[in-house]
Amino acid sequence: MSLRSAARAANDRLVSVQDVSDGCTFVKPQHGPDGIIFMLIDGKIARVDVENKFTATAEGARVGDSESRIKRLYPGRVRITAHAYIEGHYLTVIAPDRKHGFVFETDGRRVTQYRAGSRVAIRYVEGCS
Repeated sequence: MSLRSAARAANDRLVSVQDVSDGCTFVKPQHGPDGIIFMLIDGKIARVDVENKFTATAEGARVGDSESRIKRLYPGRVRITAHAYIEGHYLTVIAPDRKHGFVFETDGRRVTQYRAGSRVAIRYVEGCS
């Protein structure tokens, strides 16, 4: 989805948060909600990052959920790997289309943030890399 289409869908202006590299930037809705940013790659939304406790996935997963709840919501689809920086995990769920998915970051017990989007974009741990 383009930035213009996303702004129309959100009924809000999307404002730049930071430019990371050539062709990659982060934007957020000007009027909230807080704790949501969108990654744009080459002008298209590739991923959404969620750090608030009130924005849930279609299945009901949200920040604050236990690792076991994520496993119950996505049975047989959760791949667990060690977090790169803390004593936690990445719980990766690939969508049935195999092109999109989620990564739930945890502190080893609970989800601290999650991201959803293209399979390539959700793999990026530090911004657009």
